[in-house]
Amino acid sequence: MNGLLFITHCTDRYTYLQSAEIALKGGCKNIQLRMKDSPVAEVEQTAIKTKELCDAYGAQLYIDDHVQVCLNVKATGVHLGKLDMPPAEARKILGNNFVIGGTANTFEDIRHLVSQGVDYIGLGPFRFTTTKKNLSPVLGLSGYQEIIAQCRLHSIDIPILAIGGITLNDIPVLMRTGIAGIALSSTILQADDPIMETNRILTFI
Repeated sequence: MNGLLFITHCTDRYTYLQSAEIALKGGCKNIQLRMKDSPVAEVEQTAIKTKELCDAYGAQLYIDDHVQVCLNVKATGVHLGKLDMPPAEARKILGNNFVIGGTANTFEDIRHLVSQGVDYIGLGPFRFTTTKKNLSPVLGLSGYQEIIAQCRLHSIDIPILAIGGITLNDIPVLMRTGIAGIALSSTILQADDPIMETNRILTFI
């Protein structure tokens, strides 16, 4: 996992599916379907349609939280938050043909997730964001620099994506910390031209 990961969001302007299509039209090749407060049946129905879109654009689909939905729709993988199913348990269900990502806020979180066998890590938040409830402590640029340095010191080499309130102007300096990519939602969807904004973002990653 590297580059740009777009996380779907439902707004006054766009549905989850429409938000995914915007990112795909802008050139994004990694989509995470995140529908936190939706019933599982609705998540799966939307996942089926999003998978069709991703296939049409040659993109990868990741499902937030729902391991069984990931399996049912044959998504590329699943992303598990701190309060979701443990990655090792998800691996027993999914096997080795699916990608499993995990959420981290500290270096200790990363060590734990690596021991659980995740394939990539979403590390954040970079700054305050309204798209996520129960926000972990904000890391800021210095937090990423410190955690990436600790990973190198302990020979932990796993793709790490920065997430949480990131804007276009933040991306160049964040990429210089050694992260593998950026996860975004609001920055794209709140732009005047979200498709063009996605395209612009990709030039920095």
